[in-house]
Amino acid sequence: MMDYQELFSAFDMENLVKVLSYDPEQPLIFSSGLFLIMFLGFSFVYMLLQRRLNARLVFVTLFSYYFYYKSSGIYFFLLAIVTLSDWLIGRQIGRLVSPPPHQLASAAFADSDEEYASDEEEIARRMRKARWFVALSVVIDLSLLAYFKYTNFFAGTIAAMMGHNFQPWDIFLPVGISFFTFQSLSYTIDIYRCEIRPLKSLLDYAFFVSFFPQLVAGPIVKARDFVPQIRRPIVITRRMFAMGVYLIIIGLFKKAVISDYISVNFVERIFDQPEMFSGVEVLLGLYGYALQIYCDFSGYSDMAIGIALLLGFRFPMNFNAPYKSTSVTDFWRRWHISLSTWLRDYLYISLGGNRKGRARQYLNLFITMLLGGLWHGASFNFVAWGALQGAGLCAHKWFSQVVLRRPKDYRSHGVRRLLAIIVTFHFVVASWVLFRAADAGTCATIVEKVFTDFNLHLLPDVLAGYPWVFALMFFGFVTHYLPDRWQTRIVARLSFMNVVVYALLITAVIYIVIQVKSSDIQPFIYFQF
Repeated sequence: MMDYQELFSAFDMENLVKVLSYDPEQPLIFSSGLFLIMFLGFSFVYMLLQRRLNARLVFVTLFSYYFYYKSSGIYFFLLAIVTLSDWLIGRQIGRLVSPPPHQLASAAFADSDEEYASDEEEIARRMRKARWFVALSVVIDLSLLAYFKYTNFFAGTIAAMMGHNFQPWDIFLPVGISFFTFQSLSYTIDIYRCEIRPLKSLLDYAFFVSFFPQLVAGPIVKARDFVPQIRRPIVITRRMFAMGVYLIIIGLFKKAVISDYISVNFVERIFDQPEMFSGVEVLLGLYGYALQIYCDFSGYSDMAIGIALLLGFRFPMNFNAPYKSTSVTDFWRRWHISLSTWLRDYLYISLGGNRKGRARQYLNLFITMLLGGLWHGASFNFVAWGALQGAGLCAHKWFSQVVLRRPKDYRSHGVRRLLAIIVTFHFVVASWVLFRAADAGTCATIVEKVFTDFNLHLLPDVLAGYPWVFALMFFGFVTHYLPDRWQTRIVARLSFMNVVVYALLITAVIYIVIQVKSSDIQPFIYFQF
């Protein structure tokens, strides 16, 4: 008969296996206690392997795959498929776009026009073949993305057009598939453009695609920025460590305190039943969602960049105070910077950019943002949101360049700048209605409430009814508009402090999170994309 000690051990082991196994209701996210505990153990092993490069790369890659398994279960095999296919395709593209040295020499020192023309034809033939491999990479990656993300959307749309009743198929959407497919695509395209050389090691490429800090919700890191860091010795300066700790603390506070609290206690109620609230409450709910989605997504990006810094890797900035924007164009230079630059570099420029006249430029902008909206989700709401953003970009460029004839580097000041920020902010807030509302009917109700039932005299009662919600909203917006130099000063001061201070700061934030968090973990909004 099993004694109490054996029974207790079995119970513990059973719970441990359950905790470490995939649970769709409990994904492994940066703001969870499980991740914080696991990251401490991970960091210990990581530093032990500091001088053993290949062992360290294997360890981090395996942990990254486990991290993805905890988010999407067995669908981690999709990550492996994208990794292997693009690595193999990248090698083929590299062979084609990099002619052998003797061929380059023969082209440079050709004895006749015929010999030079022959070499030119060979290079053109190789480039055409390389384009087919790029197309293959695009087809494989986007086919996976299209099947898991858009099958029900397109099938339902076609069925509706034909007058048929469509029941959505049970297709699981793997977390972050939009992010790692775009990241992997940038690798093959950059090889074709001769901006990077193909990686010889599959391990290096698997490390790049699966690196867990940015795996499931970005930033979308380009190969040319990340790959050169893979085999460098780990160097973590005091400033890198201070910045990493600062970003983790700020990101955790943004996500688990501000975003989650105002979402659960106010914003969700407004969007679930807008008809139950007055126009002033609905407008405050829109302001709340604007802050919620910013704190949620930028909080994740902050933690991802901070964790990467603690491991010795640098990611590009993904948010730069977007609600300080003076135009829609400026907003997309500040919001989800890694996606907007990806769309610019690989879609907008490929469509022709601004090289084919002003009308074509506006069309290219509109198409880019329309597809950017569809990237965010398989819904007409997201298509409409992308179309609205595209129209806003075109309108701003036309008004500033054609009507006002301002140079591209024009910067407004004083009252004009303040008015531009207010107008841009409210345009963005209005567009978030399409992004967040469940359907067109909810959108219509929200707009109707704001414009026809705006009882301003209810404002004191609303503020009194949700004191902590609006206190956090006030704090969130005020800190958002603080000068950038304040962050620089804080990081500079942190860089002179020791590990004990860092531990106390993180502990304080975790304590605050525990005090305000809801009973269930709130997944990051961008996990669904």
